[in-house]
Amino acid sequence: MEINLSEVNGFHVVSIEGDVDLNSSPKVRETFKKLVDQSSPKVIVNFEKVTYVDSSGLATFIELMQRLKKNAGSMSLVQMSDKIYNLFEVTKLNKLFTIYKTQEEALAAS
Repeated sequence: MEINLSEVNGFHVVSIEGDVDLNSSPKVRETFKKLVDQSSPKVIVNFEKVTYVDSSGLATFIELMQRLKKNAGSMSLVQMSDKIYNLFEVTKLNKLFTIYKTQEEALAAS
């Protein structure tokens, strides 16, 4: 798994490539730790190249969302494949997270 960070219009964009599973979740947590500790961080997670998410990956994103909210931050998820979106839908997490089709939509909505 690879994680790339960038900044666009005051948003931290986290682009993940590969699987988000039991083995890679600690790396995702470590990457977000730096962002979450900032004041009012705005984060966009780009799922364009995510191929698989397991239950530990879902738990990681829930934990990160909770930590961001404690610091008055926000997190949007973008560019999910149908397979990944269906996972969020079946688990009802699509109601917890703000999900956009594109990064541009997420930027425009803020």
